[in-house]
Order: sequence, then C-alpha cells, then structure tokens
Amino acid sequence: MAKIKSAFFCQNCGYQAAKWLGNCPGCGEWNTFMEEIVEKTPSKSEWKTGSGAARVPRPVHIAEIEYQSEKRIHSSDNEFNRVLGGGIVPGSLVLIGGEPGIGKSTLMLQLALGLNGTRVLYVSGEESEQQIKMRASRISGTAANNCFILTETSTQNIFKQIEELTPQLVVVDSIQTLYSAHIESAPGSVSQIRECAAELMRFAKETATPVFLVGHITKDGSIAGPKILEHMVDTVLQFEGDRHHTYRILRSVKNRFGSTSELGIYEMEGTGLREVSNPSEILISQRDEPLSGITISATIEGMRPMLIESQALVSTAAYGTPQRSATGFDLRRMSMLLAVLEKRCGFRLGVKDVFLNITGGLRVEDPAIDLGVVCAIISSHEDLPISSKTCFAAEVGLSGEIRAVNRVEQRISEAEKLGFDRIFISKYAKKGLDLGRFQIEIVLVSKVEEVFAHLFG
Repeated sequence: MAKIKSAFFCQNCGYQAAKWLGNCPGCGEWNTFMEEIVEKTPSKSEWKTGSGAARVPRPVHIAEIEYQSEKRIHSSDNEFNRVLGGGIVPGSLVLIGGEPGIGKSTLMLQLALGLNGTRVLYVSGEESEQQIKMRASRISGTAANNCFILTETSTQNIFKQIEELTPQLVVVDSIQTLYSAHIESAPGSVSQIRECAAELMRFAKETATPVFLVGHITKDGSIAGPKILEHMVDTVLQFEGDRHHTYRILRSVKNRFGSTSELGIYEMEGTGLREVSNPSEILISQRDEPLSGITISATIEGMRPMLIESQALVSTAAYGTPQRSATGFDLRRMSMLLAVLEKRCGFRLGVKDVFLNITGGLRVEDPAIDLGVVCAIISSHEDLPISSKTCFAAEVGLSGEIRAVNRVEQRISEAEKLGFDRIFISKYAKKGLDLGRFQIEIVLVSKVEEVFAHLFG
C-alpha cells in the first residue's frame, strides 16, 4: 500500500512546497497555501504486471511507427468543428473555460444533444437532472435518445457507470466539482483537480473515448486550478463574451490536433447558441447617414477572413493630460500609430483625447487593421466621414510607410463578396497578385499621405 504524506499547495497556481509559505514563489500571491493530504508515488514494485515482470517500454525507430490519420467525430456544430481542427478526435481530452453564466454548460449540452448516432454521457456535478432536462427542452424541444445524464461527483462511481453504459463521448461539468477517493482533500483543491484529470486522461487514452471537461476561471481570466491541468489536456478552449451582449466567441488556446488561431462565433438566443457563419455581417453596423470616425478593415482569424468596424473619437482634452483608451485593440500600438501621425503627417494629436473601439466585442491583434485605425482617427479629427463602401487592409510602419500583409487575396475577396466598392492595400503586396480577376477597385498606396489624399482630397 502506498504511503500517505501531506504537502502545501498554492490554491491559485498549484505551486507545491514542503512547508507553509506566506508568499507563493510561482505566482506571487499572498496567503494562498493550504495543506493537503496527497498519495505518495507508488514504488517500482507496485508497477509490476500480472506475470511478475516489470513493464519496460523499449525505443522504436521512427520509421517503424505506423501512422493512420485519425477519424474525427463530426458534430452538427460547424463552428465547433472548425475550432477543434475539423472535428472531435477519439481519445482526446478537451478543456473548456469561461466566466460564470457565459454559456459553457449550454454549449456542452447542445453539443451532446446534436451528436446523432453517438452515445453521450453528460456528467454534471453542479446541476440536478431536472435542471438539465429543462435546459435541454429549451434547446432542442425534445432530448435526444442517445444522450444520458448522470449527476455524480465521485470519479469511482462515474467510472462504474461508464463501464456499464460504454459511452462514445463523455462530458464532465465541471472538473472542479469532482473528487477521487485516492486523495484526502476537498473537491476543487489542487490535488483533487490534478488526480481527477489524470484519471479521466487515462480513461480517454486507453479507450479512445473523447472527454470534454468544463473548467472554472479565476478573476484574472485563467483557468482555476493547477497550471499542469492545461498541460495535461490535448486542447484548451476559451469561451468568451460579454454577458450584456448576445455574441460569444469560442477561441482555441491550445490544440494538439489543429490550429490555435481559429475561433467560432455564436449568438446567444432563447433557444440556445446559434452559429454565426458570416461574422462580417454582424460586425459591421448599418448606418442611415455617413458618420466620421468609422472605417472597415479586413482581418483574418485562423483560416477565416472577416471585415470588422473600427470606431474612433478624437476630442479636445478636458484635463491637463490627454486620455488614451482602446477597446479590442492594443493600447500601446494605438499610441505608436498616434506618434506616427503626429511626427510624419503633422497632425497635432498630442493635446487630444483619443478613444478607439473595435465593434462586436472582438480583440484583434492582426496588424492589417492599422491603416483602418489610422484613417478612423483622422476622420474623427477632421470630422470628415469615409464612405461605408471603402475597406482597408495594410500595416502602418514607424516611418509612415504602408506595409504589405499576408493572404491579401482572401481579404480582397471577402470585401468584394460583401459589396464594397474599393479597398486600400500596400503597393508592395502587388507581387503575385492578379488584379484583373477582382471586380472591386484596388487602390495601391505606399505612404499614409497618399491614403489621406485619396480619401479627403
């Protein structure tokens, strides 16, 4: 029998220490250490196989390893399939985090009900069967025949039910509510989260059954529990959005089976989450009259081109120090663009308040929206509106030059598809670009001054 020992764990980051510490060396938080009873690692004699011989793995030459492309499980949710890299991989362990009330449980229950022909076990440690049934009726009208609900928190009891049911997919809501009898500490503690996740990971890999874990997040937005939890799983998804708005974003933070730059967009409705297949239409507001300070830029998230709206407001500073505020855009990058406008173009923005907003609740890091942001700021500063049929896709350098961006053809095609009349791009992106196949007017520029001359004369 393994020996029992105790250790001290930071409840914020999972740092382990032999004694109590006031300040955590891992995350710097104070008074977060708690003593937990943990099980010591089994000795070598405990890893014996049934025949009495120790199981020793042997190295295999990489050329001798046979590889077969994994057969993914495709759900009815195309946005979810895209974020995962093309579907659910058998044997994968997926962790989904998000703020309370953002819709994590709704997303997972909607996924479970939409997998036709796949036997799904939905394990809930937070809600009763009646609560889940009520949500399922609201989502799909009638619950699917292949979805089974289990309200349990003990991993030993969960695995007994799994052995009887033999599901093809397991959803656990949430990992912080589970506890294992092997660890003598409270549910939600570092030791319990690590042990329960390890047991579910062994089950997923040994049986090739995909497992989805719903995880809580801390006040700073990171997933609660030890950081090793994110290292153990195959995929980490972040469900983001503002509870006061209807749109939700499913973002891939880590993915061993696909790209980490993909995102899926949903709209929260009374009947559940609705996929938004064309996000450009919802990210661009409809205006009855031209307004200054608004521009449209072409960005790319993962493999998907999108057109987003940038709104800028430049006003006289009411206090001694001008204010700088940016929502959905890097504030330091905005300060850099303001310095370029003042130094290279002669606009006196140092004594002005500048506010910038990327609509739709998105946070954009693509440098291709630089030109759109710059034009929105000047449009507000001069109070001259820019045509709503004009689009921008270029990066702005420190010397005021217009730099080329990648995959410019996809950006132009998206703007043309949505009915824009012209798009501004860098003239250095012309190489290898067939301008004749586009109906939209393509304006090639090399300096910020050229853009202003085209727009404002």
